[in-house]
Amino acid sequence: MTDAHPTAAPLPASPRTATLRIAHTADLDPATRRAARALLYDVFDDMTTEDWEHALGGLHALIHEDGELIGHASVVQRRLLHGGRALRCGYVEGVGVRADRRGRGHGAALMDALERVIHDGYDLGGLGASDEAAAFYAARGWELWRGASWALTPDGLRRTADEDGCIYVLPTPAVPLTLDADLTCDWRDGDVW
Repeated sequence: MTDAHPTAAPLPASPRTATLRIAHTADLDPATRRAARALLYDVFDDMTTEDWEHALGGLHALIHEDGELIGHASVVQRRLLHGGRALRCGYVEGVGVRADRRGRGHGAALMDALERVIHDGYDLGGLGASDEAAAFYAARGWELWRGASWALTPDGLRRTADEDGCIYVLPTPAVPLTLDADLTCDWRDGDVW
């Protein structure tokens, strides 16, 4: 699902004026792209060029407060293999809120926007969660994948055991999932999950 016209919505009351906007990567002007990239590099100590590229090509949820970008998250399409099927997955990337604006509901607002996109446009949602963020996603209904994780690489199927215990999915009514079974992701440079 793409939105030809980016949308904006007010956020919960705060002393500052905050707005949430949804836009496709193609609709982000260069300044907004630079601001989003800089924000994520500030939020994550281990952010890489590949991590930034993973966040591109889909829909971005952006929170601006008094004209400054303070929050970003995106959802991109990936293929996950499960139960003999290739599933259309809305994969969440680049979720970050500026340090001085955390704890005010901005992360929840970003995820509300992306979860609506996932429920209305994909077979399931997926993401790789850090230990610090796992409880946040679990409280929102994301479920830990308990089965073995794999990647379809240029050299064939490869086990990604280091990712076990970090992958979360957001089920949708359209596709039944067996959380203890194998889950395989499509290939990409950098972290595959």
